[in-house]
Amino acid sequence: MAAKRPATRRKAPASRRTTARRKHPARRVKIPRRGPLHARLGAWLVLRVVVPMVADRRSVMQSRKDAAILRATHEGCPKCGGNGQIFTKGKDGSFTGSKPCPAKPTKTKVSRAEINRAARIGADKRTGLVGWTCPCGKKEKPRYRDAKTATKALRAHEKAKHGGVSVGGTWYAQQTEAAALAPSQPTPAPKVNTRKTPAKTATP
Repeated sequence: MAAKRPATRRKAPASRRTTARRKHPARRVKIPRRGPLHARLGAWLVLRVVVPMVADRRSVMQSRKDAAILRATHEGCPKCGGNGQIFTKGKDGSFTGSKPCPAKPTKTKVSRAEINRAARIGADKRTGLVGWTCPCGKKEKPRYRDAKTATKALRAHEKAKHGGVSVGGTWYAQQTEAAALAPSQPTPAPKVNTRKTPAKTATP
């Protein structure tokens, strides 16, 4: 008598397969659709207004602290004028980009209290940051770390308000007085090969 084959075990369909849980799963908080009207309105206000405002404020403060650290560690730097980074300008005087200061920091460590004070108090709290302005009247104060992120925000505004077409918006930077008085750093021109090649002579 032939031995019976062991029954093959079928795999569960993909829809029923459970993946391993992550250590900290991301929770998505939903606005309740039932319950008292004031509770639903309060949940909508918190999730749609308060939470984005808090996240935006945190990103701005982090950018200010980063800029304050660069100013403190590059204080008295002759290369960047104490700004921490160098803003490049074109021939017409408009800003064309930004790059980190290549010089070594003058300080290696700064106090946390000094950084918090510089990022929150005084007119220099936005120094070293970049903002953008649009001809339609919309304007953002300096809050971005470099020109790339500021341009990205400007493009998002143009996509939302102007159908994705540029209407001539520009970005501007706030810098220290020493950096503003220093000679502008023009954008490097592309290298052109000026070496003349010897003309080939035809052999008889």
